[in-house]
Amino acid sequence: MKHFVRGALAASAIAVAAPALAQNIIVVAHGQANDPFWSVVKNGVDKAAEDTGASVDFRSPETFDMVAMSQLIDAAVNQEPDGLVVSIPDADALGPSIERAAQAGIPIISMNSGSDVAHDLGALLHVGQDEFTAGKIAGEALAEMGGTKGICVNQEVGNVALDLRCEGFIEGFGGNAEVLPTGNDPTEVESKVRAALDADPEVDTVMALGAPTAGEPSVAAVKAVGRGGGDVKLASFDLSAGFLQAIVDGDAAFAIDQQQFLQGYLPVVFLALNAQFGLVPGGDVPSGPNLITQDKAEQVIELSAQGIR
Repeated sequence: MKHFVRGALAASAIAVAAPALAQNIIVVAHGQANDPFWSVVKNGVDKAAEDTGASVDFRSPETFDMVAMSQLIDAAVNQEPDGLVVSIPDADALGPSIERAAQAGIPIISMNSGSDVAHDLGALLHVGQDEFTAGKIAGEALAEMGGTKGICVNQEVGNVALDLRCEGFIEGFGGNAEVLPTGNDPTEVESKVRAALDADPEVDTVMALGAPTAGEPSVAAVKAVGRGGGDVKLASFDLSAGFLQAIVDGDAAFAIDQQQFLQGYLPVVFLALNAQFGLVPGGDVPSGPNLITQDKAEQVIELSAQGIR
């Protein structure tokens, strides 16, 4: 698989030198471009558009709304683009719209979420990480660090990808953990994590599912209850400059980098090459997981601030 990923990246590099393409590609994501995580995805989309010369339109619902997202996919199908990129956080809700795109002959690549259902719905391939496996790896690592009782902070319960992260974490951790549902408001996350730590002093591990929305507020909550500096083992999916600094400072253990820039970049490049030359990779591309620990965090901070990592 490593050889394939290197080959995929090499194909991307070839696209940079290719003449400008006239293809029209639509990206429909469940996260908004003003979300710190999804802004990096969109940066990847924009860079791919620049490198290939394709016309690329990034669309997303104003909130996490599967009905609105399915309508965006339907509207994209009606425009008959040369390629469609979709994230699939809820296959039941989005499946009919994605299948309609496939039946219309539109090449589809899924990204970020939906690796388990993408091919059944008609996607050519998926660019992302296996969320359950990534969660399990994180849970095992935190257990090895001495964690005994944990919470998984889920800011979008019902998002299959995030639910799988928590399921994997709980299994890898050994089972003595539970989901803490929150919203996307960092203030709410901090308040709920702090309340959970106050209510049960035996909780010594916090697994957040998004660095800017849940990871950084969790760091603040741990400090607020006087258990910072590594007393509570804290990790998060994804990256932000603030959370990476917490790792450098010893207030967090690690972050899981799924390299979402590639999730935006590679599908656009692949679809542009497919439209021009009929080329398509022969399998899925695993963009993560990569564990960013204290020895790696400092060098990643600047790229995170730039919206690349």
